[in-house]
Amino acid sequence: MNGKTQLGDFLQTRRSQLRPEDVGVPTYGERRRVPGLRREELALLAGVSASYYTRLEQGQSLSASAEVLDAIAGALRLDESERRYLHDLARVDRHRPRGRRTAPERVTPAMRQLLDALGDVPAIVLDRRTDVLAWNRMGHALFAGHLDPGAPRTTAQRPNMAGLVFLDGHFRDLYADWPSKARAVVGNLRLVAAEHPEDAALHVLLGELTAKSTEFASMWADHRIKACTIATYEMRHPLVGPLTVVQQTLSSGPGPIVVVATTQAGSPSWTALTLLAQATSQATTQTTTQAGFLTDPGQARPRPRAGGAAPTERHERRTATSRNPPHP
Repeated sequence: MNGKTQLGDFLQTRRSQLRPEDVGVPTYGERRRVPGLRREELALLAGVSASYYTRLEQGQSLSASAEVLDAIAGALRLDESERRYLHDLARVDRHRPRGRRTAPERVTPAMRQLLDALGDVPAIVLDRRTDVLAWNRMGHALFAGHLDPGAPRTTAQRPNMAGLVFLDGHFRDLYADWPSKARAVVGNLRLVAAEHPEDAALHVLLGELTAKSTEFASMWADHRIKACTIATYEMRHPLVGPLTVVQQTLSSGPGPIVVVATTQAGSPSWTALTLLAQATSQATTQTTTQAGFLTDPGQARPRPRAGGAAPTERHERRTATSRNPPHP
């Protein structure tokens, strides 16, 4: 994942996606041998020399100023996220950071409190690689009910949302418009990769997805950028059927993010999510009751059922009785 190559690929790809008529460049009916704009046409729109732009696209210039980059971004019709991505790639070019293993991201106590406070609102905590660091009961039920609910607690078993979207059949069935969800995942990963070029583990993930999924490789080569802060998706849940959710990303700065899914109050989707909450709550109660105790969501230790002693207490009483039999 060379930063210089990424910058050149990005410029060339986005230039090829712009049609002359989109930016008011006359073609006079000529047959064009290359898709999109020519280098000299893009350079003219950006107000830079064709030779300078060519060197920049070929990775031979590392000194592009912020003003030049903004001019090129304007010529390419980039939005704010794409403009920021372009600047990030240029920064990678200049500094050429080496890949290294970064400190793991962790769930803060405040995030755990938020998961508890959200109650029946589905929520998951993701790191920059999209590894699932935590989820509440409804987050697990909505997105990954087919997986072990305790998987995020073990580093080696943590699900990766990007991997699930591309490599897990459950997610292909879960999203009615799977390609839209997949493109959003790729677009967001591109932003993150440019912001954290030193993160070796992130680039390992990108390499694995490229090797295992031709669809991911194709979308990655398309160089589309998308900040996944809020999006609406139609889902086809295996338990409650179709529902439409708004997925929002909550972030307080560097570190993990919280993704929540909400529905419009009183809508059929709200009803479906309510049914899912009831179903998962009943399933949790049945499972813990069969195990002989109730689980307190706020604690890691089991809580004995009302009116009964904990198993360890009953064991101690029986042991004490066998050691000291009552007097006749």
